[in-house]
Amino acid sequence: MNAPVIRLTSLAHGGGCGCKLAPSVLQELLADQPAAAPYRQLLVGTETGDDAAVWQVDDNTCIVATTDFFMPVVDDPFDFGRIAATNAISDVYAMGARPIMALAILGMPLDKISIEVVREILKGGASVCASAGIPVAGGHSIDSPEPIYGLAVIGVCRPEQVRRNAGAKPGDAVILTKPIGVGIYSAAIKKGELDGAGYAEMIATTTLLNRIGTELSADPDVHAVTDVTGFGLLGHGLEMARGSNLSLVIEADKVPLLSEAAALAERGFITGASKRNWASYGGSVRLPAGMPDWRRDLLADPQTSGGLLVACAPEKAEATLKRIVAAGYPAAKTVGRAEAGAPEIKVVA
Repeated sequence: MNAPVIRLTSLAHGGGCGCKLAPSVLQELLADQPAAAPYRQLLVGTETGDDAAVWQVDDNTCIVATTDFFMPVVDDPFDFGRIAATNAISDVYAMGARPIMALAILGMPLDKISIEVVREILKGGASVCASAGIPVAGGHSIDSPEPIYGLAVIGVCRPEQVRRNAGAKPGDAVILTKPIGVGIYSAAIKKGELDGAGYAEMIATTTLLNRIGTELSADPDVHAVTDVTGFGLLGHGLEMARGSNLSLVIEADKVPLLSEAAALAERGFITGASKRNWASYGGSVRLPAGMPDWRRDLLADPQTSGGLLVACAPEKAEATLKRIVAAGYPAAKTVGRAEAGAPEIKVVA
């Protein structure tokens, strides 16, 4: 008699980047941490909630370092490994760097998951790293009550190529490179309501490497970049607004969506993380009158391995967007603009 198949998502209380602490909780935790100011070579630390740390080694070289891990967002172990690895590497791309190696982070309840399943998770992560041209050079593993997998990733770039979430300028166009709705799809997966086409669409976007970030960093007209993950489009946009000391205007009708995201959101497939996100930063977001809650929840939907949010000079926006689309991001759209004003998000229809 065959043993029952255990769904990976059933072993975790949350999944993907929806596992992240709420933005307000994270701010509270970091509020009294020692300032990194004495370290002259630390170009980017925790000050603006950026995607990775940056250490300048010499006049020509910066080291970019990040770590990212989470619990399963899908049940297929190979796909889980691919998504987690793509998501972790994204932080390096978002800073404008080229990844050079990764270390695996693994926590597994081995009394519930077979060795074969864990191997598939590791194979999925290694396959994405191979696609990015980097080795998994080591790592650390523990026996844990819930399955956890991710990577610590190291990258390199020149100092002038570092792109932060804090460099946007008034007038900049704001481009999003991938569609949103991953959290909504993952909620539908848990309830068995996402069809095969929807699953394939989700895997395609969450395993698409954000390598365009490295290319964009060579363009001086690209002023700021961040990746859109667990805090949703509004949350990561707000980090860019606060870091750049300006307002971002997001045109809701122009935001690219996964094909079934709106319909599923309207039916109530919303993650708890979306609600936590809105509770954390809703006071800094202005919504248009009459916007239904499900549309707001879409904009706060936690993205796992989401796209890049790119602020660039307005006169170069069309050319930059064409370049992004041609590089393999067909859903990319210009979704708004930066304006002088108090750091906040203004959503317009």
